Amino acid sequence: MSFGWLKHYMPRSLYGRAALILVLPVVVLQLVVSVAFIQRNLEDVTKQMTLTIVREIEMIGDQAARAETQNEMLSAMRPFLAALHMQVRFLNDEAAPDRDTRRWYDYTGRIVTQTFHTRLEGTLAVALSNSRLAQVYIDSDLGPVEVSFDRRRLSPAAPHQLIVTMVFFGVLMTTISFLYMRNQLRPITRLANAAQAFGRGRNVPYWPSGAIEVRAAGSAFLDMRARIERQIEQRTMMLSGVSHDLRTPLTRLKLGLSMLDEDDAELLLKDVDEMQQLLDAFLEFSRGTTEATPELIDPSDLIRRIVEDAKRAGRDVSLGECQVEGEILLRPLAMRRAVENLIGNAVRYGTRARVSVVMTPKSLRLRVEDDGPGIPVEMQDEAIKPFSRLDPARNQNQGSGVGLGLAIVADIARAHGGTLRLGQSEDLGGLCADIVIGR
Repeated sequence: MSFGWLKHYMPRSLYGRAALILVLPVVVLQLVVSVAFIQRNLEDVTKQMTLTIVREIEMIGDQAARAETQNEMLSAMRPFLAALHMQVRFLNDEAAPDRDTRRWYDYTGRIVTQTFHTRLEGTLAVALSNSRLAQVYIDSDLGPVEVSFDRRRLSPAAPHQLIVTMVFFGVLMTTISFLYMRNQLRPITRLANAAQAFGRGRNVPYWPSGAIEVRAAGSAFLDMRARIERQIEQRTMMLSGVSHDLRTPLTRLKLGLSMLDEDDAELLLKDVDEMQQLLDAFLEFSRGTTEATPELIDPSDLIRRIVEDAKRAGRDVSLGECQVEGEILLRPLAMRRAVENLIGNAVRYGTRARVSVVMTPKSLRLRVEDDGPGIPVEMQDEAIKPFSRLDPARNQNQGSGVGLGLAIVADIARAHGGTLRLGQSEDLGGLCADIVIGR
């Protein structure tokens, strides 16, 4: 049996689901006990007590059945009325009510009135408007009769005590359980926040706490985070070391080539320059996002400065849609490098570029579009991989680069907990690159 439809109505958070698991059985138990108590206990006891009063009234009526006047009837009833704690008086026809009266929340009153009308012949009305006095109006041969007696003789005193006590202690114990559950769920929430922050490139303080299973998960997370940071550090040190070590022989090659004839050394100098560009790209890729900590910035100001710097450099770059309200945690230098790489690719393979930024309550989107040849859909995943050159989709006359531009952008986006998406620009017709970061 599938309960997939039920998932749409279930809480999505762990705290909400735990609260539902805790509250639902308590509420169901109280409803079942309340219904069983009202139907099987309170109704039956009230009906039995009312039938006792009915029999007493019938007995009094039988003793005064031979009376010919109202005074004779009252005199015949008086010895029994004192013993049964009842009062009887005759009324005018206009003074006798024609309908029952009771308070709206008096549940047992409904049982009392039904029992009187079905078991006591001649019952005109039952008045239960007073919590201390009950009045029954009966039709007789000598006129309407009002019988008054204590209301507590018809139903148990304070019948709501069981329900009130049960609800009170149910709420009390549920509140205590909520506090305990909240204390138990706090370590899980801290672990989730630490993992989410690390996925977005932030390292927040965390220490394992809570139950044994939560502590084990927290310790595993700390070990994983330490291994990842160590691997990133080793990668950065290795690439930086290799790149720096290669600068010395490249410098010697340049000095040696400078002593040769220009015609003979021209092609070799081009190779050396290309190697220098490779080293610079390696260094940029190795730095990644490790040179700064995240800080609250206005992404619109950052994008405007990047576009202005690109214009001063002679690039045809324009600012498109800019809808930003508030600030977001970013690494400014890393994000600047990512956007500048996208702009560099756009003007290299096209003639102009357009940059836009949109921030919603859930995400931040940085978009760079160009009018170049674009990247085919089937090759977009390959384009993000390091050292990947898509020669068929690029203009070789403009230089294909090292193949790390989009890889650096994707790496920076992942470090911020986001992703790099490639597509086709609807307005310019070229490549559309989006950096999407969740808030």
